[in-house]
Amino acid sequence: MAVAACDVPAIGAIGAGPGADRSRPVAVALMVPGGGSDEERNTLARNLENAARLAVADLQGVEIDLRIYQTGGSPSQAATLAARAINDGAQIIVGPLFADSARAVGPVAAQAGVNVLSFSNNPDVAGGNVFLLGPMFEPTATRLLNYAASQGRGRVMILSERSQAGEVAERAMQRAAQRTGATIVASEAYAFSQQGIVDALPRISSSARSSGAQSIFLTANSAGALPLLAELLPENGISPSSFQYMGLTRWDIPPATLQLSGLQGGWFALPDPTLTAQFESRYRAAYGATPNAVAALAYDGIAAVGALASRGGSAPFSAASITQGSGFAGVTGVFRLRADGSNERGLAIAEIRDQRVNVLSPAPRSFAGGGS
Repeated sequence: MAVAACDVPAIGAIGAGPGADRSRPVAVALMVPGGGSDEERNTLARNLENAARLAVADLQGVEIDLRIYQTGGSPSQAATLAARAINDGAQIIVGPLFADSARAVGPVAAQAGVNVLSFSNNPDVAGGNVFLLGPMFEPTATRLLNYAASQGRGRVMILSERSQAGEVAERAMQRAAQRTGATIVASEAYAFSQQGIVDALPRISSSARSSGAQSIFLTANSAGALPLLAELLPENGISPSSFQYMGLTRWDIPPATLQLSGLQGGWFALPDPTLTAQFESRYRAAYGATPNAVAALAYDGIAAVGALASRGGSAPFSAASITQGSGFAGVTGVFRLRADGSNERGLAIAEIRDQRVNVLSPAPRSFAGGGS
């Protein structure tokens, strides 16, 4: 990981977190994927940094010393910078964004007993001292499946692409179903190409009818197969008038997805729309542009650090503190971090109706109850 030349502090207990000096600002390392030639990554980095600075400005009674480390999206550079950040005094690391970089940063930070709040949503990198802020498949599936069961639509067929991402999504949905009143009655996959989908349609259509499925749960996103599926499924006997469509991904991003005729009446989960709109409005007022969806994760990370710091204690950024059950108030809703490094977010259930987002079940504002 190219850290041999770095002076990494002595090994500490994983998840213990460093001690706190209440008389000094909290040193936070923000790791973002900018600093290279990839303009898309540079844009993401700016969004994350801007949102983090908004969060710092909002904190009451807590002073944050925010230090920015540009990884360029490189795992080796991220590992080197993590060691540098710890030597600079970082008490907690917020970021990086990409899973490979989070995987590289985790062991470096663990040697110093420093915890990592990564923006990734890849469960393969969670655990130990790495906690994920990104929206995850399993809690999203749990929310949707619970709602489907409550609406008499709990017999579900999973439709996923034949790829690593599709397999990860399907496994998450299968696990989620075990904790809900829904039942997975069938699971079908397609090769990720136009011809692959066309070839799979007769099998998918037959399975949907023979299984007695009431709902079709799609893993595809708007940048992938979702638009094609929305067009071809109704043409092959899997009409949204006969089956309830549900999506594991955000069907309101980009907004053009809402115009797909095949998705009208479809359900998906999303963060609290009211809070999201408030955050986007504040971001535009401060920076003159609409934030990328990932920007909210940086705000949430800093908000969590501020909440932990305000609670005090000898080790405010320990794993035990980070995973306390009441969670945190994020800019798009409540969220909490789990001991296995995954997370749970308060999500709303929405329906696409007349090419607009219509909330059917509001996002809970706490984890004491609310939301199905």
